[in-house]
Amino acid sequence: MIGTHCDCKPKNTELVQKVKENMPAFDEIMNLSDFFKVMGDSTRLQLLLSLQQSEMCVSDLANVLDMTKSAVSHQLKALRLSKLIKSRKEGKTVYYSLDDEHIETILGMAFDHTKEH
Repeated sequence: MIGTHCDCKPKNTELVQKVKENMPAFDEIMNLSDFFKVMGDSTRLQLLLSLQQSEMCVSDLANVLDMTKSAVSHQLKALRLSKLIKSRKEGKTVYYSLDDEHIETILGMAFDHTKEH
C-alpha cells in the first residue's frame, strides 16, 4: 500500500491488525479506484443511465445527450475499456448496453444513497 508512515501508536492493536489482514490487495484497490474514476464523470454517468433504460447506438446516445457522435464515442470507449459497457454489431451499426447487472445495481444504489442525503 502507498502510505506515509504512521507517526502514532494504535489505540487498539488487535483491531488494526485485523483490518490490515482483511484489506484487499493493493492492485484490487487500484482497480476499484479506477472504476470510480470512470464513474465520476457526469457525461459517462448520463451514458450509463441512458443504457440502463435500453441498448442504444452512438447516434441515439448523441441525440439523448445533445453531443457530437465523436464526443460520445470517446466516452463510450472509456466505459468499454473499463468493462462497464459492452457492444454488439448488427450490420454496420454498433449497439451498446451495460456490461452486466452489477452496473445497474451500483447505479441504483448510488442514486438511492444520494436521494437519502
